Amino acid sequence: MQTVVLIIHLLLALSLIGVVLLQRSEGGGLGIGGGAMGPQAGRPPMTGLAKLTWGFAGAFIITSLALTVIAASNSSDTSVLDRLGVELPADAGTSPETPSIPLPDIQLPPSGDAPALPPAGE
Repeated sequence: MQTVVLIIHLLLALSLIGVVLLQRSEGGGLGIGGGAMGPQAGRPPMTGLAKLTWGFAGAFIITSLALTVIAASNSSDTSVLDRLGVELPADAGTSPETPSIPLPDIQLPPSGDAPALPPAGE
Protein backbone atom coordinates (compact mmCIF):
# COMPACT_ATOMS: atom_id res chain seq x y z
CA MET A 1 0.00 0.00 0.00
CA GLN A 2 2.77 2.40 0.92
CA THR A 3 4.52 1.82 -2.42
CA VAL A 4 1.37 2.59 -4.40
CA VAL A 5 0.75 5.83 -2.49
CA LEU A 6 4.42 6.79 -2.87
CA ILE A 7 4.30 6.28 -6.65
CA ILE A 8 1.13 8.37 -6.88
CA HIS A 9 2.80 11.02 -4.69
CA LEU A 10 5.83 11.20 -6.99
CA LEU A 11 3.65 11.41 -10.11
CA LEU A 12 1.67 14.22 -8.51
CA ALA A 13 4.88 16.07 -7.65
CA LEU A 14 6.15 15.83 -11.23
CA SER A 15 2.74 16.86 -12.60
CA LEU A 16 2.57 19.81 -10.23
CA ILE A 17 6.01 20.98 -11.34
CA GLY A 18 5.01 20.68 -14.99
CA VAL A 19 1.72 22.53 -14.61
CA VAL A 20 3.35 25.37 -12.68
CA LEU A 21 6.03 25.74 -15.34
CA LEU A 22 3.41 25.81 -18.12
CA GLN A 23 1.62 28.81 -16.64
CA ARG A 24 2.60 32.20 -17.93
CA SER A 25 3.99 34.75 -15.54
CA GLU A 26 1.64 37.66 -14.89
CA GLY A 27 4.29 39.84 -13.28
CA GLY A 28 2.27 40.37 -10.12
CA GLY A 29 3.79 37.75 -7.89
CA LEU A 30 4.46 38.91 -4.34
CA GLY A 31 3.02 42.30 -5.16
CA ILE A 32 5.98 43.19 -7.37
CA GLY A 33 5.85 44.24 -10.97
CA GLY A 34 3.41 45.76 -13.36
CA GLY A 35 -0.19 45.08 -14.09
CA ALA A 36 -3.33 46.75 -12.93
CA MET A 37 -2.84 46.74 -9.18
CA GLY A 38 -5.21 49.58 -8.36
CA PRO A 39 -8.22 49.31 -6.07
CA GLN A 40 -10.53 48.79 -9.07
CA ALA A 41 -8.46 45.96 -10.48
CA GLY A 42 -10.39 42.74 -10.02
CA ARG A 43 -8.96 39.29 -9.85
CA PRO A 44 -9.05 37.57 -13.25
CA PRO A 45 -11.05 34.35 -13.52
CA MET A 46 -9.20 31.10 -12.86
CA THR A 47 -7.83 29.44 -15.95
CA GLY A 48 -7.86 25.72 -16.55
CA LEU A 49 -4.18 25.46 -15.62
CA ALA A 50 -4.78 27.28 -12.34
CA LYS A 51 -7.61 24.89 -11.46
CA LEU A 52 -5.40 21.93 -12.38
CA THR A 53 -2.61 23.35 -10.20
CA TRP A 54 -4.95 23.61 -7.20
CA GLY A 55 -6.18 20.06 -7.81
CA PHE A 56 -2.65 18.65 -8.01
CA ALA A 57 -1.62 20.63 -4.92
CA GLY A 58 -4.58 19.32 -2.91
CA ALA A 59 -3.94 15.73 -4.00
CA PHE A 60 -0.24 16.16 -3.16
CA ILE A 61 -1.08 17.28 0.37
CA ILE A 62 -3.52 14.38 0.82
CA THR A 63 -0.92 11.82 -0.31
CA SER A 64 1.64 13.45 1.99
CA LEU A 65 -0.69 13.02 4.95
CA ALA A 66 -1.51 9.46 3.89
CA LEU A 67 2.19 8.57 3.71
CA THR A 68 2.70 10.03 7.17
CA VAL A 69 -0.16 7.97 8.61
CA ILE A 70 1.06 4.79 6.89
CA ALA A 71 4.62 5.33 8.13
CA ALA A 72 3.39 5.93 11.68
CA SER A 73 1.31 2.75 11.63
CA ASN A 74 4.24 0.72 10.28
CA SER A 75 6.64 1.93 12.97
CA SER A 76 7.29 -0.42 15.84
CA ASP A 77 8.83 -0.31 19.26
CA THR A 78 11.43 -2.94 18.43
CA SER A 79 14.95 -2.28 17.30
CA VAL A 80 16.18 -2.93 13.78
CA LEU A 81 18.59 -5.48 15.22
CA ASP A 82 15.68 -7.27 16.91
CA ARG A 83 13.90 -7.58 13.58
CA LEU A 84 17.06 -8.96 11.93
CA GLY A 85 17.45 -11.56 14.63
CA VAL A 86 20.88 -10.34 15.77
CA GLU A 87 21.51 -10.93 19.46
CA LEU A 88 23.55 -8.41 21.40
CA PRO A 89 26.10 -9.61 23.93
CA ALA A 90 25.04 -9.43 27.57
CA ASP A 91 27.43 -6.58 28.38
CA ALA A 92 26.64 -4.50 25.26
CA GLY A 93 24.93 -1.74 27.19
CA THR A 94 27.63 -1.26 29.79
CA SER A 95 30.82 0.68 29.27
CA PRO A 96 34.15 -0.57 30.58
CA GLU A 97 35.41 1.12 33.70
CA THR A 98 37.68 4.03 33.00
CA PRO A 99 41.04 3.85 34.70
CA SER A 100 41.66 6.59 37.22
CA ILE A 101 44.02 9.18 35.80
CA PRO A 102 45.70 11.62 38.16
CA LEU A 103 44.63 15.19 37.46
CA PRO A 104 47.38 17.72 36.73
CA ASP A 105 47.96 20.63 39.06
CA ILE A 106 45.69 23.45 38.01
CA GLN A 107 46.88 27.01 38.46
CA LEU A 108 44.01 29.27 39.51
CA PRO A 109 43.94 32.87 38.30
CA PRO A 110 45.11 35.47 40.79
CA SER A 111 42.46 37.23 42.80
CA GLY A 112 42.00 40.95 42.36
CA ASP A 113 42.59 43.12 39.31
CA ALA A 114 45.96 41.69 38.31
CA PRO A 115 46.22 40.48 34.70
CA ALA A 116 46.25 36.73 34.09
CA LEU A 117 49.75 35.44 33.41
CA PRO A 118 50.70 32.35 31.45
CA PRO A 119 51.78 29.35 33.54
CA ALA A 120 55.42 29.35 34.60
CA GLY A 121 57.64 27.03 32.56
CA GLU A 122 59.23 24.13 34.30
